[in-house]
Parts: sequence; structure tokens; C-alpha cells
Amino acid sequence: MAAPDDSTDTVLCAVEGRTGVITLNRPRALNALTHPMVLRIAEALTGWERDPGVEQVLLRGAGERGLCAGGDIRAIHDDAKAGTRASAAFWRDEYRLNAHIARYPKPYVALMDGIVMGGGVGVSAHGGVRVVTERSRVAMPETGIGFVPDVGGTHLLARAPGLLGTHLALTGSAVGAADALLCGLADHFVPADRLPALTSELAGAPAREAVERYAAEPGPGTLADGRDWIDHCYAAATVEEIVDRLLAYGDPAAKEAAETILGKSPTALKVTLESVRRAAALGALEPVLEQEFRVSCNALTSPDLVEGIRAQVVDKDRSPRWSPATLGEVTEQDVARFFAPLAGGGRGIAEWTPEG
Repeated sequence: MAAPDDSTDTVLCAVEGRTGVITLNRPRALNALTHPMVLRIAEALTGWERDPGVEQVLLRGAGERGLCAGGDIRAIHDDAKAGTRASAAFWRDEYRLNAHIARYPKPYVALMDGIVMGGGVGVSAHGGVRVVTERSRVAMPETGIGFVPDVGGTHLLARAPGLLGTHLALTGSAVGAADALLCGLADHFVPADRLPALTSELAGAPAREAVERYAAEPGPGTLADGRDWIDHCYAAATVEEIVDRLLAYGDPAAKEAAETILGKSPTALKVTLESVRRAAALGALEPVLEQEFRVSCNALTSPDLVEGIRAQVVDKDRSPRWSPATLGEVTEQDVARFFAPLAGGGRGIAEWTPEG
């Protein structure tokens, strides 16, 4: 068996007709991204960008459970505990890849089938032709592990209609096909049983035309009916006020959202709200990724990141002990620390090196 980080096996790259095909190939790990995988994807995209024989790119995941469940958070947990900088190096290259995908000059088709979370959103939802199925579950669930949405996620969520993105950012809730389309996280719904035929046709047909031939109408979502309470409650100035509004609104879905939020890291919640609002003001993806890089690197020294991953992934006791434990204990200074310049002159993604 190949080593888990051997990108030649964990990312399969091939040219089929006019299409460069990237297959994330860690099905047992829900195709979670490692640093070598990110570098392999970037290398393939760069090569195909210059290859006139490749007219478009297709991204898919091996297995039937999902495109990609995110980054390898066990590795991030170990890195944060050790106080080393491997995670920052990974994020640097991952966020560069996200920006490359967003500005890719050729059609980039992402099959967002099954679970698409965290880093999986980063390698798919910035593409130009994003396909969801009835099996899709799309989420940025970072607040549940004491982290903050990254990979350009705050950019995507800030652009969702009304305050739907803020709702998804704070709760970490997964959405299905209809709601992913509503929030601007996807472009087309294609039934899962049509994906093999679509993939075959992409070898010889223009991407957008092929996808439109296989597209259909998704079933009903849930977010559209909740716009009134979502837009009212999440317009509050602070996370505490948002929770108060949700609890007072009188809608069972709003109460459920409040209870979900209260189970997340208080620090991560406040930093996430600030991140999404700053992302809306920044506008373009690249400066948002620079902001996310600072936030992510500064999160490595937060106790909640290690504790959240421990509770959800390592020990799986689902009982994180957040520090601070309540929203009221998280100060403005605590939040501001996450947006502070990095050591070594505050260099961003382009210039940052593990040596500082």
C-alpha cells in the first residue's frame, strides 16, 4: 500500500479527450486533503493551463461518500499541540490553490457529490461549473472544532443572499442541493445516477453544454422558508444578541439554530462573525484569503482548536471544554488577536515561509 501522503496515489490526474481529470483518491478518509495532495492538484492545474490540448478540468472524488471532507484535521491537531508550523505551510499552499481555481482560465467542473466540507468547499466552490446531487451535504463546520471558516469560505458565505451565509458560518450546518444553489455555493443540480454519463460526455463536449444537458431541478430546500427569521436574527450586532433573537423569535428552527450555536466554541463564533463581516467589506477573494491566513495561523495558538479536534475527532467524546467557556467571557481583544499581523513582518500568503 502506498504511503498516505503519496500524492501520486491520493490524487489521480489524467487527460480524457479534451478534459483534464483530477480524482481525489482517499475514499477511506473521505478524500481529506493533505499537503502533498494540494501541491499535486496545483501542479496539474498549472500544467493543463498551458496545454492547448486540455480545454477544461473536472474534479471528482473517489468512492460514493463524498468529494472531500476537508483538510486532515488530525495533522492540524498534532501540529498545534507541538507548536510547529506545518499547518501554516499547508494553508499557504491550499489558499493559493483556492485562488488559482477561482481565476482558472478554462472551465473548471467540480462534482460536489456527497460530503463536501471545509477544504472540499475550497477546491470546488470557487470553480466555474459546480455540480451538486441529491446526496450533496455542503458545509463549513469549523466553529464545532474551535476553528474559523477558511479556504475562501468566508468570502463565499458573505456573498450568500441576505444573512444565509452568517447562519451557515455560525451553526456549521450542512445544506443539500437546493440550499447550496440558493446560497451560491453551486450552479447546477445533476442526479447522482447521471454522473457517470456526464463524466464520459465531458471527454468530448464543452463543459457547460454537457452539464446543462444532464441538469435537473432539485427537490425543495429548507433555507428559503426561513429567510425572515434568518435575516432578522443574524442582523444583530453580536453573537450574544443573535442567540437572544433566535431564542425569542418563536420559530422552532430558530430555536434549534440557537441551541446549535451555543454548542460551538465561543471564541470561534465571535471570530467567525467578525471574519464574515470583514470579508463582505473586502469584496474580492484574494484579500479575504490573506485575512483567513492570518486568522488560521493565529488560531494555532488558541486552546479551542486543539480541544475541539480532540473532542470531535481524536477522543470522540463530543464534549469539548471551551476556553473561555461562554460568549460573555470572550473580549474584543480576544477577537482582535486573530486578525493581527503574523510574526516576521506580517507577510501574507505569497511571501510567508515556515522559517518566519
